[in-house]
Amino acid sequence: MTAALPLLAACAEPEPVSRDELPFEPVYEGIETRLLDGDLVSFRVKMRGARDNEDVFDYARCAAAQYAVIRGYGYARHVRTNVAEQRGIWYGDAVYTISPALPEGLKTIDARAQVESCAASGIPTV
Repeated sequence: MTAALPLLAACAEPEPVSRDELPFEPVYEGIETRLLDGDLVSFRVKMRGARDNEDVFDYARCAAAQYAVIRGYGYARHVRTNVAEQRGIWYGDAVYTISPALPEGLKTIDARAQVESCAASGIPTV
């Protein structure tokens, strides 16, 4: 029975790799912005080299923050983001509301602070 133990150990699941340990060499390939209705805005982003959905979310969040600042608004609120990956190209389709005052909700963004964070992280904006 003891001879089976090494075989079982060889079948063990590998340790999960932290997101920060994954290679990250992003190539940001563009942002398409569409005003949907009043303060509701769609951001379509495209990138290569993402580690996971979160990198695509970050890119869209940076686009939304800069758009709010350009329009003279101080805040954005995340509505939804859909992410897809095809052949190494990541696509994000995000919707945000923009507003001059802090909107209600849990997923609000201080636009100016977010733009500064994006710049520090090397993530391009609109």
